[in-house]
Amino acid sequence: MRTRVGIVGAGPAGLVLSHLLAERGVDSVVVETRSRAAIEQTIRAGVLEQGTVELLTAMGVGARASAEGARHEGIELRFGGRGHRIDFTGLTGRAVWLYPQHEVLKDLIAARLAGGADLRFGASDVALRGVTSDEPVISFTDADGTPVELRCDVIAGCDGSSGISRRAIPDDVRTDYFRAYPFGWFGILAEAPPSSKELIYAHSERGFALISTRTPQVQRMYFQCDPGERADDWSDDRIWAELNARVAGDGFSLAEGRIFDRGVIPMRSYVCEPMRHGRLFLAGDAAHVVPPTGAKGLNLAVADVVVLARALEEHFATGSTEPLDAYGPTAARRVWRAQHFSWWMTSMLHTDPAGSPFDLKRQLGELELVTSSTAAATHLAEAYTGWPMG
Repeated sequence: MRTRVGIVGAGPAGLVLSHLLAERGVDSVVVETRSRAAIEQTIRAGVLEQGTVELLTAMGVGARASAEGARHEGIELRFGGRGHRIDFTGLTGRAVWLYPQHEVLKDLIAARLAGGADLRFGASDVALRGVTSDEPVISFTDADGTPVELRCDVIAGCDGSSGISRRAIPDDVRTDYFRAYPFGWFGILAEAPPSSKELIYAHSERGFALISTRTPQVQRMYFQCDPGERADDWSDDRIWAELNARVAGDGFSLAEGRIFDRGVIPMRSYVCEPMRHGRLFLAGDAAHVVPPTGAKGLNLAVADVVVLARALEEHFATGSTEPLDAYGPTAARRVWRAQHFSWWMTSMLHTDPAGSPFDLKRQLGELELVTSSTAAATHLAEAYTGWPMG
């Protein structure tokens, strides 16, 4: 087989890139190890920046996100027993949408298949060869057992933090910037009505908590925990008691219900540089991971491929290598800005297990600043709702 752009991974980065390339008349093939059902049934949270929603709408795949997603025009920072609202729309004229990532993927997959895209789900034995040559190859076994060699002009590695693409960059070429945080998030899904109209980011001496929502009937909540915590060791009563203790104050309490899903996720930051090696270009979680506090993961993946699609379009139209050379440095500027914002939100809201009373007081001082200064609140609102795409 032959294609201009071979895309490894059918996550947000790979599917959006495939769509953007098709709009520009550039053919591609997407190779994915998971089945379509597995992708669409893996429940993932999703906070979409306004720019992401605008892009999906322009691509013709944003109707459900706009109609079924919940538009949020602010968040609440809760500390010292009181809530303080950050008014995104009042400060920036922008908003975010709560719309789960797996629903975004359903919309993208349906649109790509309707457009005649070549999506190879259920591939196995996927390998990359010759990524520094003029004709790199993606070899794999198709879902029906057929061995395939896909020859490409360019390979886009969009296969996440555990995929093969990142490892195709030699150790002596790749620099891994990594930070592991000394805490994790204990997450639950519960059958309950919403406790708040907007997300609550809570700081307390017991640690951080996030009160979010999935649907009018299902709520998503998290609290800071030891990363080695066993989710099954926690009863429903103990979970609700811990969450309520962290958001307590001014008469506020959570709407409780049956917890039907629970788990612990680690917190880490990672950036791979360079994001390009020969004819291989990394995008999304293959190139970087952020802690979920800043809600940047999916949005950062989309921003990467907006830059990459434009670079590939110009390259194929003119033959110039300059746009391809500029991809990594251009994308990295936004990546590091998002890393800073995600780290800042995390460090401001989470209790450091090795911290001191000084650290706790410093956090409270910072939260007071953010909630009392228009300039500081605007910085948070601009970053949370998203910088301009591209």
